[in-house]
Amino acid sequence: MTRRGWWLFGAMCVLWGIPYLLIKVAVEDLSPPLVVFARAAIGALVLLPIAAVKGQLTGLRPHWRALLGFTVLEIAAPWVLLTDAERFLTSSLTGLLLAAVPMVAAVASLALGDEERLDRTRVLGLVVGAAGVCVLLGLDLGGELRAALEVGLVAVGYGTAPLIVSRKLSDVPSLGVIAPALGITAVVYAPFAAASWPSRVPSGRVLWSVAGLVVACTIVAFLLFFALIAEVGPNRAVVVTFVNPAVAVLLGIVLLAEPFTVGVALGFPLVLVGCILATRQSKVEVPALAEP
Repeated sequence: MTRRGWWLFGAMCVLWGIPYLLIKVAVEDLSPPLVVFARAAIGALVLLPIAAVKGQLTGLRPHWRALLGFTVLEIAAPWVLLTDAERFLTSSLTGLLLAAVPMVAAVASLALGDEERLDRTRVLGLVVGAAGVCVLLGLDLGGELRAALEVGLVAVGYGTAPLIVSRKLSDVPSLGVIAPALGITAVVYAPFAAASWPSRVPSGRVLWSVAGLVVACTIVAFLLFFALIAEVGPNRAVVVTFVNPAVAVLLGIVLLAEPFTVGVALGFPLVLVGCILATRQSKVEVPALAEP
């Protein structure tokens, strides 16, 4: 990997490891629909003009169904579910649970016939990763079953949505998919955001968290991620997914004083090893587009 590739990789590991922390802070004063609307609306206002100038919005009409499906599974549904779940779960636990996304991607790709058959190593990876998730849920969940289900649905969305891209949108530039998806999400959540508009000005740390989500974790992150794919290819870019949870845990413990629990100590290594084994020699590029 080139020096530029390493810099881009390091930046992505941080940028997509901090949303969990920022979301946890944002929901102190803001509703989940309002947080999602802010991210999507401002992101669309910035990325849509860039996509238009680069000519990446042409030819989308024949693919509108696929684009809509991708939008629902990758952004519109996962973002609000993730944001709502973090009202009850720590940011570190949420990030760790979403480390299972590569395993979901491998299973989904296999089910749709886009993946080679599972060998013993990859089956072992699925079993080990599932055991890690069970450890996290069993030791750290604390009875928040609804929140855990929401995070599980987010993992399914992140693990399956880019299959739509590979099957139906492979000839559409990445920015030409993401920018319209953000615009659609903003339109959908606008009335819900208006209905839950806060009666008082949120605290400074909440406003800064939303700004970070919009600028760093959405606009800058997507632009840098496309540059990373161009520099090192999607198969190497997928490794970002394995590092993000570690960043989420570190930030949650250091900045939010979240506990380093037995579940984290035992579950995270199992999930990480399971993901690496389950995606061994995988052609799946699904986790590369998953962004919290």
